[in-house]
Amino acid sequence: MSPKSRLTARRTVQLLVGLVAYGIGVGLMVIAAVGVSPWDVLAQGLARVTGLDFGLVTILLSGVVLILWIPLRQRPGIGTLANAVLIGAVAQVVLWLVPAPGAIWADAIVFAGGLALVALATGIYIGAELGPGPRDGLMTGLVRRTGWPIWATRTGIEVVVTAIGWALGGNVGIGTLAFALLIGPMVHVTIPWFSLRARIDAQRAQRRKETEMVP
Repeated sequence: MSPKSRLTARRTVQLLVGLVAYGIGVGLMVIAAVGVSPWDVLAQGLARVTGLDFGLVTILLSGVVLILWIPLRQRPGIGTLANAVLIGAVAQVVLWLVPAPGAIWADAIVFAGGLALVALATGIYIGAELGPGPRDGLMTGLVRRTGWPIWATRTGIEVVVTAIGWALGGNVGIGTLAFALLIGPMVHVTIPWFSLRARIDAQRAQRRKETEMVP
């Protein structure tokens, strides 16, 4: 196998591991029932209104978001499409298989574990660099087309989806606030851990340095 093929295979495996882990994390946070992330609040609200499973609604919602990419001239990658399908599917499997804790302290532990797993998984799948998730692409597309600051764009999107989801019956709670406050600093740490490009650049820099040291 050529070096390029090995790198492609490694990136694909990293992407899939990250997305599966992300779906498990989302499922755990939903099970904890102390509040979920803004987009999951919306998915919960829509699931409550439509009677559809949370995971299916998450997938369908990703599809709607991808349609919004069209006027923004965003191009999905293989990671984008995998993200749209896998996270919702895996989260739903977790909801089917894992029982609710049933105690406040256990709910807190399950939520914390789900949040930590989501942060770790975000670094893993983004590090594969095979395309942003549908929601991230919506944010970056709006930033590019409107010139709005990233923080204002992301905050505005999440306030809107949280409000709609809450109005539809989605679970807004202390977990929602914890997610909003902690996920940014956490992924700031995890993304560099798994960035293949950063590692490749570092390896190339080291090889150049070693070459320059050879008399």
